[in-house]
Amino acid sequence: MNAAQGQFELDADQRAIQDMANAFAADRVAPHALDWDRDRHFPRDAIVETGPLGFGGLYVREDVGGSALGRLDAVIVFEALAKACPAFSAFISIHNMAAWMIDRFGDDALRQRFLPALTTMNKLASYALTEPGAGSDAAALKTRAVRDGDAYVLNGVKQFISGGGANDLYVVMARTGEDGPKGVSAFVVEAGTPGLAFGAQERKMGWHMQPTAQVIFEDCRVPAENLIGAEGEGFSIAMAGLDGGRLNIAACSLGGAQSALGKALAYAGERKAFGKPIRDFQALQFKLADMETELQAARLFLYAAAAKLDRKTADASKWSAMAKRFVTDIGFSVANEALQIHGGYGYLHDYGIEKLVRDLRVHQILEGTNEIMRVIVARHLMGK
Repeated sequence: MNAAQGQFELDADQRAIQDMANAFAADRVAPHALDWDRDRHFPRDAIVETGPLGFGGLYVREDVGGSALGRLDAVIVFEALAKACPAFSAFISIHNMAAWMIDRFGDDALRQRFLPALTTMNKLASYALTEPGAGSDAAALKTRAVRDGDAYVLNGVKQFISGGGANDLYVVMARTGEDGPKGVSAFVVEAGTPGLAFGAQERKMGWHMQPTAQVIFEDCRVPAENLIGAEGEGFSIAMAGLDGGRLNIAACSLGGAQSALGKALAYAGERKAFGKPIRDFQALQFKLADMETELQAARLFLYAAAAKLDRKTADASKWSAMAKRFVTDIGFSVANEALQIHGGYGYLHDYGIEKLVRDLRVHQILEGTNEIMRVIVARHLMGK
């Protein structure tokens, strides 16, 4: 895609990536998504199958098995997977964010130890920043890491961690120094490390196929070589990861909402009222036209933001925040309108619409709430 010239057509390689992701989603995800949601089943086998496709390290370097793709390429993948199941796509997005942090900021020894297994999806990674008392105010985190010889001893609790209790390693932000962002460092903590424990699985509104739990550290001894970057760099690492994470979760919203629109169009052609299909009523036609217009605008916005992050423009963080806010709001709105078009049937699990509404709602909260996205944009506008 030549975004610099305002041309937003995908090139041949990007279309091939999109086709591959669409085919996998249609074959291995879509037929099972409602069952996974109903049964709260974690489909690790299907997730692992994305490894040979290159989806385990989309923007990780090739020497450790990564695909070395761009952020726009990744957005295309997550949008495609989300058409089948936003929660499935979002889980792989979080894994990719954790892997990228190790690749981008870890030393070569750390990269070689962990990334080959992550890029193949033989091991799965979680990202652990949020705490019970530190969500939007992430720099107020209390989990502490104290140096003790050749290790750091971690104590604290992380909240709402996707993959908690199921994944193989955790990229963890913990305080090694002063209060505030400069005192935070990043670590890789492997499952099975003594002192690492997990809370009960959360019972959530959506994202039922993802395990979500507290991650608890009680005198958890982590080797010093598991430090990512240097002491005090953890918060900047976390924020750098979130620029891409926000685009990815927006892509998940876009894909899910596109699926909802497709379901609404099909239903409007089948459902009859007052002697004719409901798609023949102009009021419904206007609603569908607005949904399509909003999704196309959201897609252009998202692709432009991803292209800026690929080019590392000075305003890339602002655009990531704007796109995350705009696309996730549009995505939820379109899915909700699709449910309304279905009437009472939209409220039934078997039609798949209510699942999309439940799954997309959390996208307006995680990776930074949409209120925080507005704060970020305002700070950029005011030169702060």
